[in-house]
Amino acid sequence: MDILTIIISGIIGIAIGFGIAKFIEKSNISNLIKNAKKEAASILKDANLEAENIKKDKILQAKEKFIELKSEHEQVILARDKKVAEVEKRTRDKESQISNELSKAKKINDDFEKKTAEFEAKIEVLDKKQAEVDKLHKSQLQQLELISGLSAEEAKEQLVEGLKAEAKTKAMSHIQDTIEEAKLTAQQEAKKIIINTIQRVGTEEAVENCVSVFNIESDDVKGRIIGREGRNIRALEAATGVEIIVDDTPEAIILSCFDPVRREIARLSLHKLVTDGRIHPARIEEVVAKTAKQIDDEIIEVGKRTVIDLGIHGLHPELIKVVGRMKYRSSYGQNLLQHSREVSKLCGLMAAELGLNVKLAKRAGLLHDIGKVPDTESDLPHALLGMQWAEKYGEKEEVCNAIGAHHDEIEMKSLLSPIIQVCDAISGARPGARRQVLDSYIQRLKDLEEVAYGFNGVKNAYAIQAGRELRVIVESEKVSDDNAATLSFEISQKIQTEMTYPGQVKVTVIRETRAVNIAK
Repeated sequence: MDILTIIISGIIGIAIGFGIAKFIEKSNISNLIKNAKKEAASILKDANLEAENIKKDKILQAKEKFIELKSEHEQVILARDKKVAEVEKRTRDKESQISNELSKAKKINDDFEKKTAEFEAKIEVLDKKQAEVDKLHKSQLQQLELISGLSAEEAKEQLVEGLKAEAKTKAMSHIQDTIEEAKLTAQQEAKKIIINTIQRVGTEEAVENCVSVFNIESDDVKGRIIGREGRNIRALEAATGVEIIVDDTPEAIILSCFDPVRREIARLSLHKLVTDGRIHPARIEEVVAKTAKQIDDEIIEVGKRTVIDLGIHGLHPELIKVVGRMKYRSSYGQNLLQHSREVSKLCGLMAAELGLNVKLAKRAGLLHDIGKVPDTESDLPHALLGMQWAEKYGEKEEVCNAIGAHHDEIEMKSLLSPIIQVCDAISGARPGARRQVLDSYIQRLKDLEEVAYGFNGVKNAYAIQAGRELRVIVESEKVSDDNAATLSFEISQKIQTEMTYPGQVKVTVIRETRAVNIAK
């Protein structure tokens, strides 16, 4: 019972304690709720105040923004109104201007129509007067034909012939006066330029021939070169194309050939064979082949050295090879490479004197005779053949024309062409530069005289001063003083177009009238 009472008491105590605890907890919760409500009310009040402040700030900012935008808008409206006003003003000005122009155009049109009517009336009057003039002219022509006994066409032909003769005489007189006037200054200046150019060039003159001499140490070598029954010398001649003359000349063998390249190959081959000591047909062919290759390489090297010495750049390799081959060619006994180098230098100096392109002049001077060293035979003159090569290998038009025109085969198209022609004549015509053949020299003098005899009225013709002057004596009954100047000009033109000669040919026509009486 006691245990039960204790248990019950305990349960009742627990229940009472639980109730007290619940009451206390409820009381605490109630306090917490009150405090939370107070705090929430305070927060809400603060929030409302802050929201009110923010609202006032935003309203104030909005008002300021509105005022700013309103001001900008008003400025835009003012600018637009100003532009519209300016456009309207320009439009009004244009309208006023167009109105004035229209009134002027209308006035001009009225004046034009009025003048057109006046001109039409005048043209009608002129047509009537022209018809009357034509009628009177026709009547006068008929009367003149009756009086003179000639038709209008016959009289016109006689008048034209008379005028042509008079005009021709006056023209030749004017041409002669012009030529004489030009000579007073041009000849002196040309002589000055040419003399200055020649004085600034100094070159050696060496006349080549068709024979080379190969020196040997002793005459015993001659037998080895000839070989048994002459087989060595025959093999050497067949391989080189050179005639080898072994005679009684002490310590010398003569190589004869018109081609300098072949002679040089033969000379170098003989030197190698004699130095080596092995001389037989197989060895000869081997040495000649190697020497020919060596000469080809030397030709290219000579061409390169030449263009470098003259300051010429960008030349095609084939043209460089042609320049090198000039070393082994001659023209009238003058070495072609030396001649071309000299012409190149002369052209450069003369171009400098005249203020022209010096490099282009040197280039044309060096290449002017490349047509003289063709690989194959050609029917073209060397000037035209050289011009074709220059065009083929991309040379400039001025250079090509200078090459083709330096012997007057084609028309000269630039100042470079006569410079090449003059310098070529200077290099070739100087004493000692070339070897003249007597027969060709005499033939040239005869050809000069024959040209003069081809004109009417020529009594005698004499080529004097080594072909530098042609004296022509005419019959005074057939050739007048005025015609003498014409005849001199025509003869000089024919010589210039039909003949090739160095330098210049002076043509002098002499006319004299003799009155002879005999006193008995």
